[in-house]
Amino acid sequence: MDLDLSRVADAEYVLLTTFRTTGEPVGTPVWVAPDGDELLVTTGAASGKVKRLRHTPRVTLVPCDARGRVVAEAEAVEASAVVRDDEETRARLERALERKYGVKYRMLRATRKLKRTPDTSVPLVIS
Repeated sequence: MDLDLSRVADAEYVLLTTFRTTGEPVGTPVWVAPDGDELLVTTGAASGKVKRLRHTPRVTLVPCDARGRVVAEAEAVEASAVVRDDEETRARLERALERKYGVKYRMLRATRKLKRTPDTSVPLVIS
């Protein structure tokens, strides 16, 4: 894994910043899971992140808390992200999130199944 990406790979939450066509940054706290040389994120298929990534793959990542407050003295990492919605990437994402977040991730998935919430998420691959 790239040295810069490894600086954020172990954080529980990462502020993922995507950019509007105007260049204005939009940050969102997300879970991020390492997989090989890449980081994987899940997000809603109709989310603003996906729309913004259509015009620019540029992202920044910085460790944060669940509310998006950046960790003191943390440095942002520049990267590229793409939406890759294929079965292989979905399987990689599931394994990576399960490996990193364990019970928390299993509980989230179980809650969605109990509520019968359709899975409209897509994987983001960050490199």
